[in-house]
Amino acid sequence: MTSTLDTARLVEGLREQTGGFTRAVAGRDPDTRVPTCPEWPLRTLVGHVGQEHRWAAELVRKSEQLPIPDPWQADPGAPDEWARWLREGAEELIRAIQETGADTETHTFIGPRPAAFWLRRTLSDTCIHHYDAAFATDTAFEIADDLAADVISESMDLLSTPGFETARPAVAGLRGRGERIGFRPRSVEGWVITRTPEALRWERGPVEADVVVSGAVADLMLVFSRRVPPEDDWATVTGDRALLDHWLAHTAL
Repeated sequence: MTSTLDTARLVEGLREQTGGFTRAVAGRDPDTRVPTCPEWPLRTLVGHVGQEHRWAAELVRKSEQLPIPDPWQADPGAPDEWARWLREGAEELIRAIQETGADTETHTFIGPRPAAFWLRRTLSDTCIHHYDAAFATDTAFEIADDLAADVISESMDLLSTPGFETARPAVAGLRGRGERIGFRPRSVEGWVITRTPEALRWERGPVEADVVVSGAVADLMLVFSRRVPPEDDWATVTGDRALLDHWLAHTAL
């Protein structure tokens, strides 16, 4: 399934979320621990985000397989240089997409896809890491509903892609016998995932499922990405909680 957001909105969203991430880390101690990425200090998280944008830009330009960069090797510079460095990385990716063409086929880890794949993939990752940075630095996290919804849809697209278990072996454990998991937001259409013996299938629309997670779409995004627990402060769970727990245990991206 392609994104419901057009390229212009994906570009705008990447700028919004990179800006939010930048504000969350501005003036902070590089050694601040990031609880939702427990192996990383803040400097490594900053390095990863800017490094990913630049790596994706190179993938778009070259359309060939490139080594996955090591976030520990990223060099975002001194903290007072982070804002500029992060903005430059996002703009480099945006330029690469615009110059190559959003619909131009390029290499990805799930086979050939339009170049806009990398814009959407890095936007999703930046949204989640914006939350990681905001949580680590005790700053406000904000995300528009349409962006939060597309993070969920983009993740479901990946999880349901044939052969994705090659990249993420745990996904093979999500096959089932027709069990249904639903995410029911307040402001947009919901999502229903069906676990079949062959693969995962998902759709948008009314949510009727064996287990349903309800809440604000931004909170559902955080539950879906395993940043917050599916508890009352964030979401309401009705139905088979064990089914939800099994899903969350196998869906790290």
